[in-house]
Amino acid sequence: MKAIMCREFGPADRLRLEDIDEPTARPGEVVVAIKAIGLNFFDTLIIQDKYQTKPPLPFSPGGELAGIVESVGPDCDWARPGDRVAAYVKYGGCRERLVIAEEDLVSMPDGLSFELAASLAITYGTTLHALADRGEMVNGDVLAILGASGGVGSAAIVG
Repeated sequence: MKAIMCREFGPADRLRLEDIDEPTARPGEVVVAIKAIGLNFFDTLIIQDKYQTKPPLPFSPGGELAGIVESVGPDCDWARPGDRVAAYVKYGGCRERLVIAEEDLVSMPDGLSFELAASLAITYGTTLHALADRGEMVNGDVLAILGASGGVGSAAIVG
């Protein structure tokens, strides 16, 4: 199986395409064949060891993804092979397949592309956290968005 691997912290030109072992699902886990990943600003930080999440080396970047359930381990409640799913995984998405806890998956609605599904969790999640949790905004509040050239600002406008 192919994966983009970070074996030493530094800029993106240190990442390498490698062959790694195929994953196997354990109880409560699902193997997802990844069809699209979302890469975000924090991915440039995590590979340089400059982000709050500090995965052990080696690891794959890519915190959000969408794909198709390939296999399920025992004790899974709803996921079935062939299901279209998306997930936020913090890191590990830059590979062909990934084992993910079933509880961390969400079903993708019909008609939603893998590319769009793999671009929602981090930017929209960050926007929701910023506005609802930190800003304590409620319906009727007014917001001035001064920087909407990136994903979070764009999500604030659309949201």
